[in-house]
Amino acid sequence: MAKQVLSKFVFYKKETPRPFLLSLLGKGLVLVEGLDWVRHRRVVSPAFTMDKLKAMTKQMAECTISMFDGWRDQVIHEQGQGKEIEMSIQFQELTANVICRTAFGSSYAEGMEVFLAQKDLQLLAFTTAFDIILPGRQYLPTRANLRKWRLDRTVRGKLKSIIQRRLDSNSSSYGNDLLGLMMDACRTDSGGSQGNLTLNMDEIIDECKTFFFAGHETTSHLLTWTMFLLGSNPQWQERLREEVLRECGMQVPDADMLSKLKLTTMVLLEAVRLYCPVIFLLRKSSQDLTLGNLMIPKDTTITIPVTMINRNKEVWGADANDFNPLRFVNGISRAAKHPNALLSFSVGPRSCVGQNFALLEAKLVIAMILQRFSFSLSANYRHAPTSLLTLQPQFGLPVVMTPLCT
Repeated sequence: MAKQVLSKFVFYKKETPRPFLLSLLGKGLVLVEGLDWVRHRRVVSPAFTMDKLKAMTKQMAECTISMFDGWRDQVIHEQGQGKEIEMSIQFQELTANVICRTAFGSSYAEGMEVFLAQKDLQLLAFTTAFDIILPGRQYLPTRANLRKWRLDRTVRGKLKSIIQRRLDSNSSSYGNDLLGLMMDACRTDSGGSQGNLTLNMDEIIDECKTFFFAGHETTSHLLTWTMFLLGSNPQWQERLREEVLRECGMQVPDADMLSKLKLTTMVLLEAVRLYCPVIFLLRKSSQDLTLGNLMIPKDTTITIPVTMINRNKEVWGADANDFNPLRFVNGISRAAKHPNALLSFSVGPRSCVGQNFALLEAKLVIAMILQRFSFSLSANYRHAPTSLLTLQPQFGLPVVMTPLCT
C-alpha cells in the first residue's frame, strides 16, 4: 500500500506544508506538485547523477581532513585512552562545509553566510513548528515573524547575488558545482539561450534552500547514527576498518575505491533503516480512491509510518530491531520480503533525488575516520532518539576517539 501511495503521485498529493517548513524549503522540489514538480525535477536531477557526484569526492575529502585538523588539540593519545568528542556537532559542521563547497564552489564564502542565516531560520522554525495555526498569523508583525522575515531577506538577497553574477557571465557553463549544474540544466531545458532559464530566480533560490536543508541536515544525522551503531558494535567497526584498509590503504578514498566498500554500504543502509531521518510521510488523496480493500474519500490525509515499516518484523524478519547489515548483502530489493520495504529515501517518482549524494558523502567520511581512529560510545551517552523534523539523538553523541598508530 505504501508503494502505491508514494508511486501514484497524481492521485496522492503531498499535504499542504506548514508555514515553518515553507520558510525553510521554499517552493522547491520537496514541496511543489504536478507539472511544477516535473519541471523542477527535470532540472535538478542532472546535478545528482553519479558521474557528477564522483567529481565532488575531492571536496568532500578536503572538508573531512579540515575536520580532523580541528581535532588536533582535542584527540590526545594518553596511554591508549582516547578523547571524548561530541560527534553530532562535528558532523553538523562538516556537512555544512561540504554542502557549501559542493553547492557553491567559488562562491563558498557567500554560501557559508547564507547557510548561517538559513541555520538561524531553521532554529526559529523549530521553536514555532507546533504552534497553533491561526488564519493570517504568518502576516502579523510578531517578534518571531519579524526575525523570520529579516533572515529570509538575507538568505534570498545573498543567493540572488550569487545567481545573478553567474547569469551575467559570458561563460559557456555556469559552473561544475550543484548550483552551476542546475543552472546549466535550466538553460539546456529552455533551448540553450543565455539567461533564459526553465526556473525563474525565486525558484532557483528555493532549490538552493532545499540543497542547504536536505544536504546538510539528513546527511549529518546519517553519519551520527552510523557512528552510534559502529561504536556500539566494535566487531562491525573492525570489519569495516579491514575493508577500508584493504581497498584504500591510507590513501584519501576516491570514487572508485568507495565503490568497492560493500560492507560499508550495507552498514549505511542498515543505519538509515533503523534510524531514518524522516519518521513518517504524509499524502492527501486528490479524489475518491481504492487502496487495497479500503475506500479512501477525496482529501483524506494518509500517514505512512516509515520508521514502523522499516522495523516491521513481518517485513524484515524476527531481527527487524537488530543491527544486521548483512541483510543487505544481496541488495536493497532482496533485503526484506517486499522489494520496496526500505522507505528511508521514499520510493516511486518522488524518491529522494539526493540519496546518492548523502550515501557517497557518508561512505567517504566513515572510511576516512576508520583509517585514522578507533572509537567507542562515551559513558556519558544517553540513548534518546527524538524527532525535531528529523530524527536525532536528543542529548548528542559523545564518542571516545582514539588515534590509530599508522
